[in-house]
Amino acid sequence: MDENKTRSKHFLLLVYQSFGIVFGDLATSPLYVYRSAFAGRLRHYQSEEAVFGAFSVIFWTLSFFSLFKYAVFMLSVNDNGEGGIFALYSLLCRHGKFSLLPNQQASDEELSTYQHAGYSNRSVPASSFRRLPDRDKKSKLALLILVLMAASMAMTLGVLTPAISVSSSCGLFKTLTHFYVYTGIMVALAGVLLLSLFVLQYQGTHKVAFIFSPVVLLWLLSIAALGVYNIMHWNPRIYEALSPIYIYRFFRLTGIDGWISLGGALLCITGNMPLCYMLIFSGIIIFSVAFCFFVYPCLVLQYMGQAAFLSKNFSAISLSFYASVPDAVFWPVLVIAILATVVVSQAVLSATFSTVKQCHALGCFPRVKIVHKSKWIDRQIYVPEINWILMVLCSAVTLGSQDTTRIGNAYGIASMTLIFITTSLISLSIYFVWHKGLALALSFFILFGTIELTFLFSSYIRILQGGWVPLLLSSIFLFTMFVWHYGSRKKYLYDQNHKLPMKWILTLGSDLGIVRVPGIGLIYTHLANGVPATFSHFLTNLPAFYQIIVFVCDKTVPVPFVPQKERYLVGRIGPKSYRMYRCIVQNGYKDVNENENEYDFENALIMSIAEFIQLEAEGGGSGTPDGGSIGGRLAVVKSSENFGKRFGISKSNGFEGTSSSSLNITSSKSATLVKLKMMYDEQESPEVKFKTRVQLTLVDTRYKDSFVKEEVMRLMEAKKFGVAYVIGHSNSKAKWNSPFLKRFLINIVYSFLRKNCRAPSIALSIPQTSLIEVGMNYTL
Repeated sequence: MDENKTRSKHFLLLVYQSFGIVFGDLATSPLYVYRSAFAGRLRHYQSEEAVFGAFSVIFWTLSFFSLFKYAVFMLSVNDNGEGGIFALYSLLCRHGKFSLLPNQQASDEELSTYQHAGYSNRSVPASSFRRLPDRDKKSKLALLILVLMAASMAMTLGVLTPAISVSSSCGLFKTLTHFYVYTGIMVALAGVLLLSLFVLQYQGTHKVAFIFSPVVLLWLLSIAALGVYNIMHWNPRIYEALSPIYIYRFFRLTGIDGWISLGGALLCITGNMPLCYMLIFSGIIIFSVAFCFFVYPCLVLQYMGQAAFLSKNFSAISLSFYASVPDAVFWPVLVIAILATVVVSQAVLSATFSTVKQCHALGCFPRVKIVHKSKWIDRQIYVPEINWILMVLCSAVTLGSQDTTRIGNAYGIASMTLIFITTSLISLSIYFVWHKGLALALSFFILFGTIELTFLFSSYIRILQGGWVPLLLSSIFLFTMFVWHYGSRKKYLYDQNHKLPMKWILTLGSDLGIVRVPGIGLIYTHLANGVPATFSHFLTNLPAFYQIIVFVCDKTVPVPFVPQKERYLVGRIGPKSYRMYRCIVQNGYKDVNENENEYDFENALIMSIAEFIQLEAEGGGSGTPDGGSIGGRLAVVKSSENFGKRFGISKSNGFEGTSSSSLNITSSKSATLVKLKMMYDEQESPEVKFKTRVQLTLVDTRYKDSFVKEEVMRLMEAKKFGVAYVIGHSNSKAKWNSPFLKRFLINIVYSFLRKNCRAPSIALSIPQTSLIEVGMNYTL
């Protein structure tokens, strides 16, 4: 009961903290929507009818997309509570077989988070169109490029959102006519705010997230009150523009100029990206209700109030929001606006870091350092390299443009492109994931896609007025991600084609033709099956290797997260006497490493192997030293209260200046076990601090399989001598007779990215003191 109360309080706290993050971007759009919409030739239409028509376009755009499409429909389109581009892509990879990497296993489908909405691929009749991904590699490649294009636009928004939000909030200086150096002051103030924003990213938002929601709530209430005031004071007739007939009148009056202005009007829906990416922080029903009955009415009142003001003060269109603020509340509104834009920028940066993390997890981004601290908000991460790259790019955009209108044009192109690609992916998901009819999928695409294409073409008209910025940035991001994925896939296929034959390994005998020394060697490989060619370097060039060999595959499964009890997939390679195991560490694309040190992973791995040995014997495995499955059958090792039915393994914290590991043996007079206890108690030096203590207790003396006991004890004895991490240090080159394009991508671009990104050991959090790197040449 107390545990349920604790979980409920934790959930409500996350909902409260994330309210400001989810709706912040959408709530600050009124700062620049009207100014951007009337920035072009539309400014020549200085009439009440033009303003009423512009408001009608904004109102129905906000209602159709943010209210109907996102708050009502898209919040229910999620992958186990995760939203965004990669959530849709993972669903398509699982249920539509769109993944390009050939590392899928039957065990993937056994994960509790794998199936979606109760659908199973096995029960769905396969039509010719549904079998298209299996037959046509080009369809998989086209989908990957589409997803990477959306991801690149999402990263571009991480550059543009802080720039436009902070610059718009600093627009007060333009309203103060005696500041003739308005531009310089605004840019300087915006630069200081941006610098502070990016520098403080490493601290996380856990300390200030508590005030995010009050800031956004106060901002929404403020702009709603301003909207009501402007409606009553300037033009109460503005409510008439709620009728869609004013859209017809608007385009009849403005013609092509009105169509071009749509690129500015769509900025009212640009906050939908955090609405999907931050879905995990929220309850779907709670936030749907919050948006429909609080956020949406506040925004409508504000847009209506601004339109009422502008219909009587059209000359103030360049000042937009701030000109409509009464003098009596000008400075308080300004302070709230600046705080709200900081919250918005923080939310979009968090979404950008999440996008990079997901790209990296799926093998589409160079290795970067992912920072997560247990005291931070759940699954909040920080990527140092991306943070500083975004800071430089964001500062360059702000200082280079010195005009929020140009940034708004760029912002609109990036947002609308992302929205259109999302619609395309949802249409595919309706058919391949939810297994609805093709007619329904096409109807959805036509309904939303046609309108979005209209906005999209209107946005691209403004390419020369700043719209080229997102195209340039996204092209660089897209090229980088595609080349990295291309090179990584070629390396994976090379490893798969050059695996060591099991027949050759068996001819070497249990000693593998070398001296087996005490200890455990963890050999990292991308292969989910087979023995990598890297291992042959040890067998042919070194006289000795470790007594216990574990091939570790750190694999990302196309699910958002993998429960801890299902994370380790353990199997045996060769007969039992070879002491060779395989461990696949399954991670979701949004899983973060919460282990504070490498000993947590080591202990979890050792316990998983020990439990596998126990499960193997209980499942009818051979009880002889030379028994075992040569085929390498894998088993999911679950950490639960039943763990250690024969061997009770528990964990407790070690303390500074004391031995951090112990082995307790009860109900046994075995001399071997007594000797093992004496050796194990001495395995840690007094200088070691804060390791995880592992206790192995033999609790069931009725278990008579001495071979299983001996194997587990040898495993624990090897642990005492230490664990070494073996990882490949590769050098990739294309074949000399490859096409020029392939040689350019592999020899120059991919090689450059590989040499200038994080080392594999850092990306995998491998301790440097236990690291062994093995050189490997790849001819792709």
